Amino acid sequence: MKAIIVCTSVSHGNTRRIADVIAEVLDARVVEPGEIDSAELAGYDLVGFGSGIYLRSYHEDLRSFIDSLAVERRSKAFVFATSGFPDKGIHRFSRPLVQLLEQKGFDVVAAFSSRAWDTYFPFKPFGGIRKGRPNADDLESARTFAEVLRGSVQDSLPGTG
Repeated sequence: MKAIIVCTSVSHGNTRRIADVIAEVLDARVVEPGEIDSAELAGYDLVGFGSGIYLRSYHEDLRSFIDSLAVERRSKAFVFATSGFPDKGIHRFSRPLVQLLEQKGFDVVAAFSSRAWDTYFPFKPFGGIRKGRPNADDLESARTFAEVLRGSVQDSLPGTG
């Protein structure tokens, strides 16, 4: 299985830490949106997309990159994020990104979210929330997520299941 992760991590490196753990398990390269030509994505069986969450949305650089992709049949994908708050309830912050990826032709097979140090306003004057996150348990959760993802995607590839 050939995998790549497109990741934007700008505030504290939280998302990159999660991306690196997932990449290690998937034997994937981690790139920023500006470091890969969109046509290259066709050469991968699995593409991950992740960033920190800003005002309940993925980073603009990641969303712009995905928005610029042509609509065509694409590989499997997953999304991941780091945030001070959980990705749950009727207003999941992952939902719009998953829908955009599906509109572009990806088969989105999984989503992962980790709590992380968040210093966005109004938390900044108080030093933020979730300081020390992602911690060792969060990184282990990311590793477990990637192991399960790897197994399910490998099993679904032609000639392997």
